[in-house]
Amino acid sequence: MSRMAASSSPGRLPEPFLANGSASFSEFLAWQAPELLPGSRTPPLGDASNLARHGTTIVAATYADGVLMAGDRRATMGNIIAQRDIEKVFPADEYSCVGIAGSAGPAIEIVRLFQAELEHYEKIEGTTLSLDGKANRLTTLIRGNLAMAMQGLAVVPLFAGYDLESSQGRIFSYDVTGGRYEEQAFHSVGSGSLFARGSLKKLYRDALTEQECTTALVQALYDAADDDSATGGPDLTRRIFPVVTAVTADGFRRIPDEEIATLVDAVVAARMDRPDGPAAPLT
Repeated sequence: MSRMAASSSPGRLPEPFLANGSASFSEFLAWQAPELLPGSRTPPLGDASNLARHGTTIVAATYADGVLMAGDRRATMGNIIAQRDIEKVFPADEYSCVGIAGSAGPAIEIVRLFQAELEHYEKIEGTTLSLDGKANRLTTLIRGNLAMAMQGLAVVPLFAGYDLESSQGRIFSYDVTGGRYEEQAFHSVGSGSLFARGSLKKLYRDALTEQECTTALVQALYDAADDDSATGGPDLTRRIFPVVTAVTADGFRRIPDEEIATLVDAVVAARMDRPDGPAAPLT
């Protein structure tokens, strides 16, 4: 039994919950029950990458009111499509979101721990972390998964949020060692990221409206799926479409599937005449 389970008397919280300590939930967990942390498990021998489902392409872009993040719905296991409707973009808290690429199982565990970390800090301190503080906390969690990453179970998230201090959307990318990098305007991660980023280079411009920015992200995911077999394109027969979320001064919001479906139908119809997608103006 872990120390967390010990209690001095029935009906009371265990003593560790009442002790002074850090506002970090992950640090508390590392002290009381380190075996529950995702990165504390013994890595498997050899390369385990083909034994786990993998999420693929995530894209994000800033726009006039904040930041948008979108993800395709395909998960792969080797050369097999393991799932067609996986969700890869999640709220981190009220003013931020996180998208996952890499090994789906460890990635979702890290996202859940990250959500608990931010909620725990807010309850203990009575205030929310700054956006930079949130990005730094995610760095620590990713670094804790390094041993698993070396065995092929890498987690590479994309983090974005609305900065209440500067009143703008911001995007942060990471590497498997926990390195944190702030990106400008737009970014993508995952197996189709190269093609998605190339698409956004020609479509993105400053001061996009939400609808324009959403369209650009959907076009980028379409281009990624066109060249990367691990990225899923819009599934018109099953009506499975990308998950698109917005973070603004009003908080996190998932754009309804009905709105995305209408936009996707228009994008696909236009691709019938121009399979390679819209061209950027030469100006």
